[in-house]
Order: sequence, then C-alpha cells, then structure tokens
Amino acid sequence: MAYFKAHWITLLLTTLYVLGCLGIGWYFRRRASRGVEGYYIAKREIPGWVISLAFFSTSASTNTYIGQAGQAFEYGLSWAWMGFIWTFFCIVSWQLLGPKMRFQTARLQSFTIPDYFHLRYKSNMARSIRLMSAAIILFATLWYMVGIAKGCAHVLESVLDIPYAWGAFAIISITCAYTIWGGMYSVLWTDAIQGILMFGVAIIMLMVPFIYVGGVDNLMESLRNTEHLTAEGTPIGSGLLRFGELVSFLYILGIGLAVGMKQISEPKNLIRFYSINNEKSMRFAMIWTPVFLGISLVCVMGLGALVHGMATPGEAEYLIRNTDEVIGFMLDKFNNKLVSGLCVAGLFAAGMSSLASVIIIIGTAFVKDIWHVIRPMPVGRIIPRTKWFMAVYCLLVYLLTLFPLAGIVELTAFAGAVFAASFFPAIFGGLYLKWGTDLGALASMVVGMLTNIVWRFALRFEIPGLEEVHEIIPAFLVSLITYVVVSLGSKGRRPDAAHLSRIFLP
Repeated sequence: MAYFKAHWITLLLTTLYVLGCLGIGWYFRRRASRGVEGYYIAKREIPGWVISLAFFSTSASTNTYIGQAGQAFEYGLSWAWMGFIWTFFCIVSWQLLGPKMRFQTARLQSFTIPDYFHLRYKSNMARSIRLMSAAIILFATLWYMVGIAKGCAHVLESVLDIPYAWGAFAIISITCAYTIWGGMYSVLWTDAIQGILMFGVAIIMLMVPFIYVGGVDNLMESLRNTEHLTAEGTPIGSGLLRFGELVSFLYILGIGLAVGMKQISEPKNLIRFYSINNEKSMRFAMIWTPVFLGISLVCVMGLGALVHGMATPGEAEYLIRNTDEVIGFMLDKFNNKLVSGLCVAGLFAAGMSSLASVIIIIGTAFVKDIWHVIRPMPVGRIIPRTKWFMAVYCLLVYLLTLFPLAGIVELTAFAGAVFAASFFPAIFGGLYLKWGTDLGALASMVVGMLTNIVWRFALRFEIPGLEEVHEIIPAFLVSLITYVVVSLGSKGRRPDAAHLSRIFLP
C-alpha cells in the first residue's frame, strides 16, 4: 500500500499512456489485416503531420533521451554537438531522400526496403540483394532493440523500483502487442502521439536541474567548480563546460555519424516515406520534422552534464561509470511525482516509438523478404506469419536485454553504423544514379557489413590510437567507394532503359 501511495501519479499517467497505445493498436487491427499493403505501409494514406511526428519520435528514441543524455554526464556539454549532427542528417533525409523514395516506391509497388532493392536493381542478382539486406536488418536491429529496452528498464528501476527484468519485459511485451494488432497503422499513429509527448518531456527534463539547483547562474557555477572526478579518477574541473576537454571531437563525430546517419539509411526511418499520402503532406513533413527533432535534441543531448549539479561526489562516482542510469537518478533525486510521471511516460514513449517501428520491420524482413522469396507462400499467410515472427523475435530481444553486451550508446551506434555503411550507397545510388548496378549494391552491402565488424572487433580496441575512430567512418567510406567502383566496372548489368525511365522523374 505504501508503494502505491508513493508512486500513484507516475503509475496512473504511465498506465493511461500504455492503455492509449494498446487501444490504438486494437482499433486498427481490422483495417491493418485487410491486406499486405495495409499491414506493412498503411496503404500510403497517412497525413504529413502524423508522418512528421512519427519520424521524429522514432529517431529520438531511448538512445537519445536516456543513453545520449546520460553520456553527457561523462563527456560534458561537448556532447550536445551530437544534436547538430543528427539534425543535419534529418534535413538531408527529408530533402534528399524523402520525395524520390515516395515516388519510386509507389511506382515499383515496393512495401519494404529489401524489396525496393529487388525491384529497383531488377536483375538475376536482385534477389540476392534482397536476401542480403533483409539479413542485415535482422542482425543490426537486434542490438538496437536491446539498447532501447535496456534504457527503459533502467528508468523504471530508478523511478518506480520495478526490477530491471520486469521493466524490460513490460516495455517489449506492450510494444509487441499493439504492433502485432495494428501493423503500420498503429505504429504511425502511436508514434505521432508519442512524438507530442516526447517533445514536451524534452523541455521539462531540461528544466529539472535548473529548478533543483536554483537557477541558471547557480547551476553554471556548480558545474564550473565541481569536485567530481572523471571515470579515470582525475578532477573534472571546468571540463564539463569546455569543448573537447573530456572527449575528443573525433569520437563525437564518429558516434554522431553512426547514429545520425541512421536517418538516411535505417529502414525504420525510410519506411515512413512509403506511407505519406500526398505531395502537400510531404512538404509539411520536410519543414517540420527537423524542427521537432532539433529542438528536442538541444534540450536533451547535454542534459547529463547538468545533472552533475544535482549529484554528490559519491553519487557522481557511481554515475560516471553507469551513465545509462543518469536520467533515472535525476528524476528520482528531483522527487516530484507529477514531473516523474510525465517524464516516465515520455521515456516510455521514446522507447516504444522506436521499438514498434523496428518490430514491424524485422517481421516484414524475415517473412516477406526471406521466407517468401525462398519459398513463396499464399498471400493470406503473409500477415499471420509476420505476426508470429515478431513475437518470437521480441522474446529473443528480451533474453539478450537481460545480459546486454554494452551500454545504450554503443549498442545503438553499432547498429546505426551497420545500416549506414551497408544501405546508404545502395539507396542513394538507386534513387539518383541511373548507372548504379545490382553488383555495386551487393558488393557495397557486403563490404560495409564486414568492415564494421572487423574494425569494431579486431582493430578498434586492439591497436593504439584507433579506439576513438568509430567503425562508421572507415566502413561508410569503403562501402561508398565500393559501390561507385563496382557499378562503373559492371556497366553491362544496368537495368534496361524502359525500366529506368519508369522509376526516374523526367
């Protein structure tokens, strides 16, 4: 009874939010099950404002609101530069990729990113590209989902005293349920609501350290004269406020590219372009999506550095080694039930928006782009089998979340690096380069994936001086060069002129 008395506001707000998401999923279950196009891409009939908020909410996930925000506790306000990198790539995504992808995928009747590769590069090798890209999605998404679930579980543990394992189970199972029920309809409409909530929560969370310490001047003075130590045990001094003193710009750039470039390469973001209903909606989303994302990132990316003003030296010593728990600590220390309730609901929204987006992506990748390609099935079985696979995959994610291999930032950055290096050259080439070939696309995917893995596990932490060179930098460059060189060297594999004229604007 004492527990409910202490946490009733947080529990009430979180419960209302969860019930709302489940209700949306249940509401759309019949419409989503009427056909593959409805379940996978919502029949390309979603308004621009919904797509805009959905893109923002799935881009700014638990990785941002918990992992990246907490990382600033170790690296200081320099980490806020990550927000500018992300916003830049959001602009690139909507200006460079969005309109062309909407046009081409509609012309090709593409429902997934792998089948876009298949239909765009049209050849005897296109099937292999589709299978390879679907396998990459299943591999990279696994680590991304573990990072998201890990962050939400830590917040529930800090604020509501819910055991980590139960918190992880709650976030994964609830998101899985409404995604299975309503398909892409429920994903996009819940993402839009989550985006509104996340936008407000970003502003609220930024205010917490200032209110706790007693204003801007007091907080800045506290950060300037902190007695806290770095993870290596040396005094932080004024490093929280000085650019590049606690972390190199090369490392900021690497992580920023790895996560920011997901917006121009990750299927859960690119699939939004499929569902938008018309050109007017596209123009709205092109303008407002970077605004929503940019303002939110300004609020949260440096937040962890400000939490130093709320922590004692003993608390800081623990948090500097456990930055994924910084935001939960901040809310617990502030001890305002209404604020905690709103923020926990917002952090739940951040996690669920991204989880829902990738849950449906992995379902479509396995069933339609691997199983159906290798062994064609009746159309009526595609949606039921997609639902079953999503449930099984979520169970696997839960088991890995109990024993995560790394922190939120590293897990999600690795996944982003894999997507950016493996997919962007093939996507950009498909949209803009008529001379891009199937062999170039396949080679760039293989090289991008292998370079990521080799650099991460065999070079980066084994050779002195390479630790801060994130795998995204060499992997992306090598993959892009591979696409260009192989495509130019295989001119005879270009699709025929009639096919190209059908998918390229006059």
